[in-house]
Amino acid sequence: MTTVVFIHGTGVREPRFGALHARAAAGLAATAPHARVVPYYWGEEHGAVLAARGASIPDGPGGTSRGPAGADETDGTYGTDVWALLYEDPQAELALAAAGAGTTVTAPGAEFPDERAARLLRRVGDLAPELGPDLPAHAAALARSPLLAPAAAALDPDALARLLARALAAAAIGAALDSDAPVLCTGDVRDAAVARLAGALGATPGGTERGLLLRTLKRPLLSAGSRTAVRRRRALTEAVHPAAGDILRYLARGADVRRGLRDLTARQEPPVVLLGHSLGGIIALDTLVLDPQPSVALLVTVGSQGPFLYETGALPSLTHPQPLPPHVPDWLNLYDRRDLLGYVGAGLFPGRVTDVATDSRQPFPAAHSAYWDDPAVYRAIAARLP
Repeated sequence: MTTVVFIHGTGVREPRFGALHARAAAGLAATAPHARVVPYYWGEEHGAVLAARGASIPDGPGGTSRGPAGADETDGTYGTDVWALLYEDPQAELALAAAGAGTTVTAPGAEFPDERAARLLRRVGDLAPELGPDLPAHAAALARSPLLAPAAAALDPDALARLLARALAAAAIGAALDSDAPVLCTGDVRDAAVARLAGALGATPGGTERGLLLRTLKRPLLSAGSRTAVRRRRALTEAVHPAAGDILRYLARGADVRRGLRDLTARQEPPVVLLGHSLGGIIALDTLVLDPQPSVALLVTVGSQGPFLYETGALPSLTHPQPLPPHVPDWLNLYDRRDLLGYVGAGLFPGRVTDVATDSRQPFPAAHSAYWDDPAVYRAIAARLP
């Protein structure tokens, strides 16, 4: 039996590590039943903390920034740039529709368009559990939105249903991103959930996303990123400091976390595979370079920055252009082209690294954690396991 040591990335703490480990173990069990997954949870002992409760964070004024937020229409679906905007503001489309509202004439005694939409929203329940347990709460909040009535007046029922389904998915995923939780669904899973929600909200089966809203979203919109980040600097820092702090702490004093991985690996029956996500991949690579591990037959890095740190001279174990030592085992490196924290290594270490591109169809930063819901990732790993 192959032992796979799973090494998490930056900012991961319990209870999220347990959920992440379970997801990775289940994914490998489906493609490589001969593999046993052993967790290396280094975040609790070796991760960063704000020791003085954020005393270093200044308060700053708000600011404004404008930028393009376009829509790339591919096969009738919303592109990653639009989803990135919706994750920032799930009701952005609703506001655009409401702004174009006109006058609606309703027959006496008939249900108003927004009344029907609100009623259907309250019935969503757990129709899309892959989007998280808080979906009913997001649906209830959307049903109470003051934008719902004017948007319902401006759109036909099919377009409104699809818009509301996207708003629900964006609210759920955006909430996860705001809490620094990993987004464990690919764009395909998200889109399937949106289609299911749209049907429950009254969309016509087999309808299309093409049309007015995609064309409207190609106009410049207010960018929430800069203004929101400045205004919420303390909250954002407190949310993301484990991720940034973990990287800085590791680069400054990573010997302890590498020692812990080496000791855990030494206790496992060979063959052993080190599977590292993000900073976990850097930890695994440095450990193997600095201290030969004969029991380790394969290194797998996922969405990792090891090649980039090596090229920039920041990798603790190896400086460019030093070659990868012969004792480092085969290296499989998976990256998503949309993940801005995923890098390639074959050009730096010819013949020593196999790069495999994946595509979760999630925008960054969701793409950085969506690997663990992508079947292609597990198939690529299973194909290389000893």
